[in-house]
Amino acid sequence: MAQRRRGFDVELAQAHLAKRDRKLAAWMRRIGPLDVEGWRKPFETVDALARSILYQQLSGKAAATIVGRVEVAVASKRLTAEALTRVDDPTLRACGVSGNKTLALRDLARRAAQGDVPSARQLGGMDDAAIIEALTAVRGIGRWTVEMLLMFRLGRPDILPIDDLGVRKGAQRVDKLDEMLAPKALAERGEVWGPYRTLAGFYLWRIADGEGGAKPKPKPEEKRSQD
Repeated sequence: MAQRRRGFDVELAQAHLAKRDRKLAAWMRRIGPLDVEGWRKPFETVDALARSILYQQLSGKAAATIVGRVEVAVASKRLTAEALTRVDDPTLRACGVSGNKTLALRDLARRAAQGDVPSARQLGGMDDAAIIEALTAVRGIGRWTVEMLLMFRLGRPDILPIDDLGVRKGAQRVDKLDEMLAPKALAERGEVWGPYRTLAGFYLWRIADGEGGAKPKPKPEEKRSQD
């Protein structure tokens, strides 16, 4: 199984997006280049998924507190399948882990022990669709969670999480729409960004968070046309 290179050429992706979408390009100029190469850091699939489960539907601070308690309970900074099996349900609940999340962690550990959860190395040899199919089989892991792993951990270049509220809000702001696009419409809108929809998504999150809000400076040729 051939390994795919993690990440992509960000400068090439920026040039591509700027050429294909003038409206997005204006925001990109105002925000500037992004440091999005966290995919260079090593990771373990089970650990990454376990943390995703624990962070679901919680603020970052609250989730980090619970994760810290779980790390203490399992006596490990890595939430591996072996570590998760060392702690019983009442202990997890005492850490602040909900009943549904406890069941999800148990299913994750069981599937990993059976060899049904691909390692980070194995993921490197799989295409995006196969990864989504394999990991969404785990209880509590939906498509959005896997898309985050594809973008932030594996650096896959062409992922657009169309159900993500921030991405939808960013696209709404770029296009100056009264309402957010529905996911299907956003998927169609995002076709112009391929094969670098991941970088477009990174920018849309920044735009939704209020970055680049100042009026863009016109290019020299644009300024001349306005005089």
